Amino acid sequence: ELLRRLQETISYRCLSSDQLTSVKREEARATVGRRRCSPFLEKRLLSGTGLESDEWTSVADIWRSSAEKYGDRVAVVDPYHHPPTTLTYKQLEQEILYFAEGLRMVGMEPQEKLALFADNSCRWLVADQGSMAMGAVNVVRGTKSTTEELLQIYNHSDSTALAVDNPELFSRIVGTFCSKGATVKCVILLWGEKPCLSEFGIEGLPVFTYQEIIDLGHESYRALSDSIHTRSMYVHETISSDDVATLMYTSGTTGNPKGVMLTHRNLLHQINNLWDLVPAEPGNRFLSMLPSWHAYERASEYFIFTRGVEQVYTTVMKFKDDLKRYQPHYIVSVPLIFETLYRGIQKQIHSKSMLRKVVELALIRVSLTYVEMKRIYEGMYLTPKEQQPSHIAALLDWLCARMIAAILLPLHMLAKKVVYSKFHSDIGIRKAAISGGGSLPSHVDRFFEAIGVNLQNGYGMTETAPVTAARRLSHNVLGSIGHPIRHTEFKIVDAETDESLPPGTKGIVKVRGPQVMKGYYKNPRATEQVLDKDGWLNTGDIGWIAPHHSIGRSRNCGGIVVLEGRAKDTIVLSTGENVEPLEIEEAAMKSNLIHQIVVIGQDQRRLGAIVVPNKEAALLAAPMASTEDADTAALTNDQLTRLIYDELCTRTTDCTFQVGPVLVIDEPFTIENGLLTPTMKIRRDRVAAKYERQIDDLYK
Repeated sequence: ELLRRLQETISYRCLSSDQLTSVKREEARATVGRRRCSPFLEKRLLSGTGLESDEWTSVADIWRSSAEKYGDRVAVVDPYHHPPTTLTYKQLEQEILYFAEGLRMVGMEPQEKLALFADNSCRWLVADQGSMAMGAVNVVRGTKSTTEELLQIYNHSDSTALAVDNPELFSRIVGTFCSKGATVKCVILLWGEKPCLSEFGIEGLPVFTYQEIIDLGHESYRALSDSIHTRSMYVHETISSDDVATLMYTSGTTGNPKGVMLTHRNLLHQINNLWDLVPAEPGNRFLSMLPSWHAYERASEYFIFTRGVEQVYTTVMKFKDDLKRYQPHYIVSVPLIFETLYRGIQKQIHSKSMLRKVVELALIRVSLTYVEMKRIYEGMYLTPKEQQPSHIAALLDWLCARMIAAILLPLHMLAKKVVYSKFHSDIGIRKAAISGGGSLPSHVDRFFEAIGVNLQNGYGMTETAPVTAARRLSHNVLGSIGHPIRHTEFKIVDAETDESLPPGTKGIVKVRGPQVMKGYYKNPRATEQVLDKDGWLNTGDIGWIAPHHSIGRSRNCGGIVVLEGRAKDTIVLSTGENVEPLEIEEAAMKSNLIHQIVVIGQDQRRLGAIVVPNKEAALLAAPMASTEDADTAALTNDQLTRLIYDELCTRTTDCTFQVGPVLVIDEPFTIENGLLTPTMKIRRDRVAAKYERQIDDLYK
């Protein structure tokens, strides 16, 4: 209908930017369709306009290259949706082109926001890339987010259309969206059919299934391909690398939302440079479990599709089975997954007979010692000491490590053949696993090294699209996040003075590179707080850079980045979830039983808390809380801890996250003991450092 109406009213030919004066371009846009597109992906349609390109300027441009190189290779396997789907690279490129054209047909305009609320699947990928291909900005979130959070993101991002995973999600959110006045010009259902939708709120709201969008796009794209006259009814524009490609929200429902603006240039940097970390080859297989809207998973997916890799989508429930079934060459995931695999192996060992269990545990200890000695004599053992050892000390250290490793090598090789081969079969990872989205626990890191599974560790944040550093397979130094990736700079600065610190000195980590975000959407103040005029992003993490040594056990570690915690308040759990502790702390401080509180849990599976109680109030509350005796001498630490824990549970019921273990301490946080700033703010990093041993015991 749109094409017919345009044909009846205008007869403009397709003109390039150089052929039109600015006045003529504005006149043309007022009378003909405006079609924004990826210049390499749609090179054939742009032929003769002067707008076509032989280089990638948008993320969607990668699909033409991949279709040309790997056309009939399988790109994606999605076995757990209905219908199960397998697409080749050529088919995937066509789906993306048709989806992009379908969005144009239902009224999506360039630079408008499409809220994409769905979990990982092949159709998520098509919707994501289709919206980018036609110049829109997608705003991504998963189905497990609350309705209130999705509404907040939708409204804050100024989204105008909505793509949802399935009828269940639509039915859950439509009532709130309609009652709260959200402006939605159309809804796209990625999976399922319209008869399954809730009747509430549908009247007057255009709803399209995924297949309807594809069919609309196919028909329109065929008309464009077959007719120069049809193409001439549009003024074509090309997407710029500096255009915003996506908005990714880093905060939950508490505080001001922060929508990270990532440009095509940010994401293309990842696509062009991750090969150095993951040397994937055509035909390799990746297993995808992380949400596709997670920055880490998203960048990894974009990259692997330029290498001819087959991606298999799995679920949390099917993950362990699919590791064995598909035997992936690579997986990318958060630390929790590797902790789960580690615990599974430990459980398997402890379920065996006493003799076998003792033997296997002994062999693992042998291997742990062997690989540690190997790291020492290979010069890949981290040390923050700026001064390198003497030649004699370095030689003796090398000889000692070499001798111990030589003695243990036969037992290590025996363990690999007799014990670890079974572990490898169960884990199913052929080449390497890459951990990101949180700190990798050292015991898990060392265990996988000991049994011969390549486990790399990377670092980044949503604000950096996300990867900024990672361990290479050829330089996999444990305890670190590796070297910065190409075109990326790190520096360590003093938290108070912002002056650069020498190697080996701990401070605030700053990063700069082409992948650093454009800023926070509609939040210039927050942007200025983390991003300076020279392009340096304050990560809020504490770390140091390994000194360069020419001899000694760390001679091959120079320039490697090591993280030791977070200076800013955000807590990242081992699940990859970001938690702002202020919400919980404010709720807890409403209780008169709690004098001071710090929520903890960095790199743990759940949150904990360090609490300074108000003992007088606790004594008064003790009888009411069924504590046996309210007398000061009789109120034991266990009873006080239980009382505080119960109070925390009551006070934080409505919070997004709940507190698990609690550490009750006697000494309050003060300026004098260095745990409060002069402005009476708690120094979280110092509290965590002071009670490090107790915190470790708390999580055992």
